[in-house]
This record gives sequence, structure tokens and C-alpha cells, in this order.
Amino acid sequence: MPAAASPRRGWRRTTLLIAGAAVLGVLAGTITGYAVQYHREPTPLPPLAQQQLVTPKALAPNDSTTNKTINANRWHKTDDDLSKLLVEAPAGAKVEGAGYTSLDTFSVDFEEPDAVFGILAGDGIRRLASTSWAKDDRVFVQVHLLQFNDLSGADNYQKEQSAYMPEKKYAGNEGVAIPGLSGELGHVWVNSEAEQEPGYHPIRGGRAIARRGDIVLDIYYFDNRGKVSQSDILDLAKRQLERL
Repeated sequence: MPAAASPRRGWRRTTLLIAGAAVLGVLAGTITGYAVQYHREPTPLPPLAQQQLVTPKALAPNDSTTNKTINANRWHKTDDDLSKLLVEAPAGAKVEGAGYTSLDTFSVDFEEPDAVFGILAGDGIRRLASTSWAKDDRVFVQVHLLQFNDLSGADNYQKEQSAYMPEKKYAGNEGVAIPGLSGELGHVWVNSEAEQEPGYHPIRGGRAIARRGDIVLDIYYFDNRGKVSQSDILDLAKRQLERL
């Protein structure tokens, strides 16, 4: 039985239109506020609660100096090797790939690869790490971590990918929220219908999408016996979130 192929993914880009009257109303209110504030005496600021702020002593660079040591106070584990944060495959699974993925390779799985490439690049995608595995020639899993330069890019991807999943062409249902996250930040779907071709076992898919900071996890789960446990995908998504 060949490995289950990724379904072509959709993409939605919604443009929000703001009424001109609303904009003018906000602008008028802002101007009025400035006019009132202009004629008031300035209010003195309260003293700092901590007069002497403790900061690390600056050291001269040497052979051991790295970008991480220079930015020690701002360094987060997600600034390190992103591929190290990928969830590990279960015991007995055959790992088919783990590491960084190029944007063009990732975009190929979408219905309009060129458009998706441009959208992700425009949203400031920083890097992409992926892993995949197969177990018992039945279960096939793909895990993607997409890190963006800021929260807005990650928020766009997470919301836009989640928006079309309830459609019949994709999951065909509303799915469930990942425990510990609001439904807007993490969701899991199991396809309502399995795909079946003559001579092959029915393939049912599931998907998990969640955001933590500037990273979005995007997990695809396939079973070529047509049975997918929602709890299995939820558990996988929660384990991946814990590593972030």
C-alpha cells in the first residue's frame, strides 16, 4: 500500500473593508482629544518603582561569542534550531523525513502553489520545519512548524487555514477545540467522509492547526483503513504544543 498523499489544500485571503464614515468619525474624535489635551498642564510621571535596574555586565566579544550569547536576555528556545522542536514519532514508526523544508516545497501541496508562496513570503514566513512518519503501513502523519517574523503572519495562516476546513470539500464538520487553547488558537478536524478508490482501502484524514506565539503547527493525519481517532490527533497536537 503506497503512502497516503497529501490532499491539495485551499487558501483564503479576506480583505476587510472599513466604511469611510467610520474612519472619519474616529479621526474626528482623535483630533478633538488632542485639542483638549493641548490646553492642559502636563501631569508629572510617578517615580520608577525600581531605581537601580540590574542588567548583565557587558563583555567584550571573543571566540565563544555567538548570536545567542549577545541576545541572552531576549533569547527563547524557539529562536534555536526549529527542527529540534518537532514532536518525536511514536515507537515502531518509520520516520520518512525530519528537518527544514523550503517554502516552494511546502507550497506545492496547495491548490495554487504560486499564490500561496507569495502570500506566505508576504506574511513574513521565517522558516519551516517538517517531519513525517508511517506506522504499520496504515497510519501516515505529517507535522509542519511554520515560524513567522511576527504574530500577525502566524495569525493569518492559522485563521485562514482553519476557516475553510468545515467545508464539505475538506473536513465537512466544525471539528473540536484543542483543550487548553481557545477555539480560535487551536482546532482539530476528522474528515466526515473517507476517500476510496476501487482496489484500495478507504483513506480518512484528519488535521490539527494551532498557533503558539509566532509559530503555527499544522498536522495531517491519515489512516488507510478509514478509521481515524480524534483523540489520537488531539494527543499528537498537545504533545507538539508542549514542545513549543
